[in-house]
Amino acid sequence: MAADQRTPEHQRVEAADSGQAEWRDWGPYVAERAWGTVREDYSADGDAWRFFPYDHARSRAYRWNEDGMAGFCDLQQNWVLSLALWNGRDDHLKERMFGLAGPEGNHGEDAKDYWWYLDGTPTHSWQSWRYHYPQAAFPYEELRAENTRRGVLEPEYELVDTGVFDESRYWVVSADYAKAGPHDLLLRLTVENAGPARATIDVLPTLWFRNTWSWEVPTGEKPVIAQGDGALLAGPLTLAYETADSSAGVAATETLFCDNETNAVKLFGEGATNLSPYPKDGINDHVVSGAATVNPGRTGTKASVRYTLTLDPGETRVLRLRLSDSGGRPGFDDFDVLVAQRQAEAHAFHDNVAPAGLDNDRKRVLRQALAGLTWSKQFFHYDVRRWLTGDPAYPAPPAGRGSIRNGAWQHLAAKDVILMPDAWEYPWFAAWDLAFHCITYAHIDPEFAKSQLVLLLREWYTHASGQLPAYEWDFGDVNPPTQARAALAVFRLDGGTDFTFLARVFHKLMMNFTWWTNTKDAGQDDLFEGGFMGLDNIAPVNRSNLPPDAGRIEQADSTAWMAVYALDLLEMALTLAHHERAYEDVAVKFFEHFTRIAQAANDEGLWSEEDAFYYDVLTTPDGSKHPLRVRSLVGLVPVTASLALDGIADGLPEFQASVRNFLRRQPGASETVTFAPRASAPEQRETSTAPHLHPRGGGTTLLALVSPERLERVLANVFDESGMLSPHGIRSISAWHRDHPFHISIAGVDSQVDYEPGESTSHLFGGNSNWRGPVWFPLNALIIDSLRDYESNLGESHTVEFPAGTGRRLGLGDVADELAERLISIFLPGPDGAPRPSDARYPLLSTDARWKDQLFFYEYFHGDTGEGLGASHQTGWTALVAHLILRTKS
Repeated sequence: MAADQRTPEHQRVEAADSGQAEWRDWGPYVAERAWGTVREDYSADGDAWRFFPYDHARSRAYRWNEDGMAGFCDLQQNWVLSLALWNGRDDHLKERMFGLAGPEGNHGEDAKDYWWYLDGTPTHSWQSWRYHYPQAAFPYEELRAENTRRGVLEPEYELVDTGVFDESRYWVVSADYAKAGPHDLLLRLTVENAGPARATIDVLPTLWFRNTWSWEVPTGEKPVIAQGDGALLAGPLTLAYETADSSAGVAATETLFCDNETNAVKLFGEGATNLSPYPKDGINDHVVSGAATVNPGRTGTKASVRYTLTLDPGETRVLRLRLSDSGGRPGFDDFDVLVAQRQAEAHAFHDNVAPAGLDNDRKRVLRQALAGLTWSKQFFHYDVRRWLTGDPAYPAPPAGRGSIRNGAWQHLAAKDVILMPDAWEYPWFAAWDLAFHCITYAHIDPEFAKSQLVLLLREWYTHASGQLPAYEWDFGDVNPPTQARAALAVFRLDGGTDFTFLARVFHKLMMNFTWWTNTKDAGQDDLFEGGFMGLDNIAPVNRSNLPPDAGRIEQADSTAWMAVYALDLLEMALTLAHHERAYEDVAVKFFEHFTRIAQAANDEGLWSEEDAFYYDVLTTPDGSKHPLRVRSLVGLVPVTASLALDGIADGLPEFQASVRNFLRRQPGASETVTFAPRASAPEQRETSTAPHLHPRGGGTTLLALVSPERLERVLANVFDESGMLSPHGIRSISAWHRDHPFHISIAGVDSQVDYEPGESTSHLFGGNSNWRGPVWFPLNALIIDSLRDYESNLGESHTVEFPAGTGRRLGLGDVADELAERLISIFLPGPDGAPRPSDARYPLLSTDARWKDQLFFYEYFHGDTGEGLGASHQTGWTALVAHLILRTKS
């Protein structure tokens, strides 16, 4: 980046990268849900949701990490600054977002609050958050009961449905954080009465220490928060608040203190003992019922600054607090100037990121998608060995827990900040999700994105066998191996010069590649299994648990992912070989491995010549093969397996000689190599059997699992609007199956796949997400990027019909742009001011003045309408919309 393009935020990022200033030390690394997680589950049966339910969270200390609303903390989460609210009617403070536990609804594990991540920067010098809090009693039980009553054919019952937002009877609460320095944090809280009548609210910014002292014998050192002069004193930290009304801020009403320790008497009854007379829910009980449950000595490990505000309709108040470790009480004279300055710098940073000429609606999508990623960073703490054996100060957990979950992962000891799928529904990392997060995040902070990809490959995450941990509920499950593709994307976005990073990930990924080849190719035929592969219910059966007497499923997606993996490692090896020639030898290995996988995929039953599509194949014990003829994203992953050798293979004579020798010995492998003169007509391409890399006259040497000829036939199926092409992207299963369900009987069990554009009606693999029709961003984004790569290698004259049946032919790059626009349109206003598709179910969300500029980034989208479904704050991989905006032609 040119010096004149370096905004102050870019300078802070550079200072953090170089170690000159610790700008990333403090950030929004606080989950919005720690209850109901595997980490907090010490049950005998592994039912995490029931062992630590929502109603325990306010009274029970967390063992591993904290949760809160609009929370900030340090990298090790020694302390947390977060927000609590009370509308005067609820039976408990609003200290964390509410949602259904997994078993409580037709979708399950579903947040039922409305909040948004409006802005953020890579160093968290500026973060903005917004929440709408009902003035009526929050309908907790109504939401639980109605969602439990509803079946899978009915829509979820949401907070808007209860009527609590009628007549605008709610509070708008905004939290803006600005950093004066790496360890000097300004918090501006803005509270607006949106309702038609005068109303009162309690606002309680709260500082506490994560409980690190209760688990050992003897008890660990316990920190203290004490009352100071207009401040809370917490060891080296000072949280200052205003003590008199000013033109900018409001004076605090009082300060309240308790301890971040479990109220065992309340939760567990007779025989239980509290370690503190003022446990974790002491502030809650005092505010809600006036109980004498806060420490009159005004010390503790949890403390709130309480503001009681009574506001007229439309009235707004501002609260100002400042957290610093600089010693003394930080002042407020420069508060407003600093907040305005950091906000302006955030504007400058994001204006620099956005493409020139981008319209305001797309700018909003881009900025809030990136903001959601910054807010989805979370401190993740989980020592599996300690979790299995228990803490010295507590009874040992029930025996046999390791056979329920994660028993083979006792080396895993996480204590890191990680980009999570989201902060409420998925407050834990998932390996393939994280790869997509890093691709998008690299557009604003490539160094952090690189560190995330390296992190999961470190010895305290990756198994000694080379397997990467999949996700918290089952580290031993299998996710698609997307890390290599993400590493290459991040490497390029970072300028393509950090060869140390590339080498670090390459060596570890080779171990993982070997694990795949040793464990997921049961037939030793270069056709791979893998299980559900992150696609939950996309198949007619649970691919992870096929009955032993049924045989095995050789998967089109797993096989294609391994072809992609081989090509990505080949590209890494060739790139590194230009700096260290030893990599030429290993590059040949991945060239050969790719050709074997591609040949197997095309010649051993995954390819259907009749349907021009790739399918999973059930291989029964007698050796017969039965294609599972479901037209789905499973059969599109092969399209993403391509690589042009031109350029990266030049100047590497040993590699080229080895490839020529290999092609002489294995002439069938040449079927995976296409020579295409640049800008040639399709009929001029040839699939070569010649033992050389470059055709006479120059051009492109393309390695591809799907040949250009087959690609056009596959895409004809995909781009059919009555099939896989929806108005909002590529469906996960073709709408053709709406009238043509696929049936199969395996081991005496009849199974079926049909087209389900919305929420799942199947309980296969948990039943809480649906890959049987909706649009998902991750594979759409991969396919779009692959089409662009194909065009760059085959030339613009290679065209396909888009949409199918229209007679309109476009180059693959133009098709990629049109697909991207369909996905981006999900978040844009419709024609003539119609609601944006993602929020069309509730006009309030996209037409009301107080709501319409705030965007939700859902987990997936209705295959026909584009309505948002699943998790509502999934600015993990759905943030790929930012990547699409940044790569799509204006």
